Amino acid sequence: MTEANLAVNFFVALFALIDPIGNVPLFAAATLGAAAAGRRMVAVYIGLFMAAFLVFFYFTGVGLLAFFGISMPAFRIAGGIILFILGLDMVRDDFTTMFADAAEGIEGQTPRAYAKQRFERLIVPFAMPLLIGPGSISTVIIYAAEAKDFGAAGMGIGVGVIAAVSLVTVLTFWASPLISKLLGRIGMSIVVRVLGLILCALAVQFVLVGVADATRGLIKNDAKAPYAESHK
Repeated sequence: MTEANLAVNFFVALFALIDPIGNVPLFAAATLGAAAAGRRMVAVYIGLFMAAFLVFFYFTGVGLLAFFGISMPAFRIAGGIILFILGLDMVRDDFTTMFADAAEGIEGQTPRAYAKQRFERLIVPFAMPLLIGPGSISTVIIYAAEAKDFGAAGMGIGVGVIAAVSLVTVLTFWASPLISKLLGRIGMSIVVRVLGLILCALAVQFVLVGVADATRGLIKNDAKAPYAESHK
């Protein structure tokens, strides 16, 4: 795997898991009735929280695995199973009704006061575990292990990917009124399900790699790394 492949694969996996486009209806429902400035500030708070939390696990996750005596193949398999379950839920279910509560107590508040109050209520369950859940944490730790082969450059790539996904999430939430209007309910449902399907496929790949690393000859190399030859 090259550095470019690492960056692309990590971004796709994390983007599909966090699913900012699919979460637009949830964010819109959670900030219903808010002024544009207040809504944007809530999105910034969520993006900063997400970036800080994921970067923390990016640098400490491998050490935590070593402390608990968990091998990387075992963590890959466990993470793949979690990702598959989450992806399956995205394919089958409609999450928009979970956050259909109207914003309350927003009249007379400044954008900063409103954003602080709303963010405190959205930490759970919107920021965690919907955006940052076991799946995204597992993905960050797995790719942190991959990045160690590239040294400081690889770790920098990982931080850049996390920052990029966080920024895209903030910008997507800023554009939530426009995206919701353009895609409509059917379009949003299609986006959620397509990203869920991609996530399921990535999850199966995690399991294949984990089993291949933990065994000898059980998984063929072309199944573990199907596009490795094309990058040589």
